[in-house]
Amino acid sequence: MCGIVGYIGTNDAKEILLQGLEKLEYRGYDSAGIAVLNDNGVTVFKEKGRIATLRENVNEDVEATIGIGHTRWATHGEPSKLNAHPHQDETERFTIVHNGVIENYEQLKKQYLQGVTLKSETDTEVIVQLITAFVNEGLNVEEAFRKTLSELHGSYAIALLDKEDSEVIFVAKNKSPLLVGLGKNFNVVASDAMAMLKVTDQFIELMDKEIVIVSKNAVELKNLDGENVERKPFTAEIDASDIEKGTYAHYMLKEIDEQPFVIRNIVQKYQDENHNIVLDNDIRQAMLNTDRVYIIACGTSYHAGLVGKQLIENLANIPVETHIASEFMYNMPLLSEKPLFIFISQSGETADSRGVLVNIKELGHKALTITNVPGSTLSREADYTLHTYAGPEIAVASTKAYTAQMAVLAILAGEAAKAKGIALDFDLIKELSIVANAMETLCDRKEELEQIAKDFLATTRNAFFIGRGIDFYVGLEGALKLKEISYIQAEGFAGGELKHGTIALIEKGTPVIALATQKHVNLSIRGNVKEVVARGANPCIISMDGLNDESDAFVVPAVHEILSPLVSVLPLQLISYYAALHRDCDVDKPRNLAKSVTVE
Repeated sequence: MCGIVGYIGTNDAKEILLQGLEKLEYRGYDSAGIAVLNDNGVTVFKEKGRIATLRENVNEDVEATIGIGHTRWATHGEPSKLNAHPHQDETERFTIVHNGVIENYEQLKKQYLQGVTLKSETDTEVIVQLITAFVNEGLNVEEAFRKTLSELHGSYAIALLDKEDSEVIFVAKNKSPLLVGLGKNFNVVASDAMAMLKVTDQFIELMDKEIVIVSKNAVELKNLDGENVERKPFTAEIDASDIEKGTYAHYMLKEIDEQPFVIRNIVQKYQDENHNIVLDNDIRQAMLNTDRVYIIACGTSYHAGLVGKQLIENLANIPVETHIASEFMYNMPLLSEKPLFIFISQSGETADSRGVLVNIKELGHKALTITNVPGSTLSREADYTLHTYAGPEIAVASTKAYTAQMAVLAILAGEAAKAKGIALDFDLIKELSIVANAMETLCDRKEELEQIAKDFLATTRNAFFIGRGIDFYVGLEGALKLKEISYIQAEGFAGGELKHGTIALIEKGTPVIALATQKHVNLSIRGNVKEVVARGANPCIISMDGLNDESDAFVVPAVHEILSPLVSVLPLQLISYYAALHRDCDVDKPRNLAKSVTVE
């Protein structure tokens, strides 16, 4: 949530900052701004809305070689020009951009800022006003910056300009992601390496409660006590072309189409030259030693975790519990004697999941992260990491990251079974290859799915998704996709639960999308469809080849039943995409949402 960029060097900062913000707009897009510093002082440009609106209002005549920028997802204060970042102190000496949430900002206002008039409704402004207050007490800027940070409770990624020093940007991080990028005669700051890939692929990752003093030729890394810290840069292994839409109208459609490649890439990455699965032996041993797996995730990743539960229990006979991270953090259940925690996160920066990770590490438990970003916080702080190799996912609504997570969970389950001496009755790698082929076939059937979206969802305000067993979990994800991007009130239910209350909501014409990919419950779910039809529902059955009926709306190619979520979800993704498209919704940037949820 929210995105930060910064630049200090010899070129004009404005365009570099604006281009960086455009790459980060998926993190937040209710307002945006930049601030640049030159001999005439600091000039701030900020606007409510998208980066395009900001770009239109940036004065091209203002030249500067140092600046900071921000794209916002509102936490404190409504989206507005006043609440947009950057924020300044009363004297306008200091200018700040900030990601995260300061939990004690109200207390800090009362303790230190009684005589200060705040212009915005944000917690961020309190930070910059505090810095000024401590400078006024006689501290130098670095000391005031460090003292301010020591007073903050919560999460932050910060970049700060001082009007009286055009040679440095002050940077700090706690719980919110932030990187410093290295160049020749310039350095940059970014929440995500993608923002600055056009100018550098060399980055230093910051740890919690570290500060950095960034100049055009140097990067000085310290802890909050002022002690120097040494850390080597890493190379961001992202192809800049991967984060472009190319000929696609939307990132979401591009990322849906990339799913066959992603599955093949996973198959390739997790095999050696002899076609044996490659997995860290420590991970195998951890799965072998545990008496219960706890999967922790949020949103789409949570739905992948529900499928992962089925995979691990059915293939490896290991009990699994799947928990929503934000609930687990404050309501931890009784744990087994030898738990293993699996954290699933596209970004690896999800704040709720990290909160759980911190808690369980304090208890001495082992943790495995499944993520698309191996150098991320969850990856770095867990004991083990499995990479999903999905490539950058820009659209807010996750598609390829979800299927990649399920594919990696299948490999983990298969290897756990092997470690326990359980022989699978199918070739997992071969079946994943069949899945990739089936996905490719489905991607070629967009016209059929667009017609389904028109027929069932063009004007409705409500829709239900039903399924049994593993289809129920896919239905939950289908409902989430639809509500995320089309704003249709969509809910997923277990088919058998309809008669326990939900069927009261069925009205004439209510769309009910039913999944039928599991042989043992095929007749049961079809019975549930008849129940809703009798109440006036408009049914749309998506079945698997071999279980299909001639009246079914759509039939997916046959794959191994336990891997069916990898293919049955793809039609739901495309139906959601076309429903949003035909309702004139912003497919890639749905209202009120952001890609990386880095605040609790």
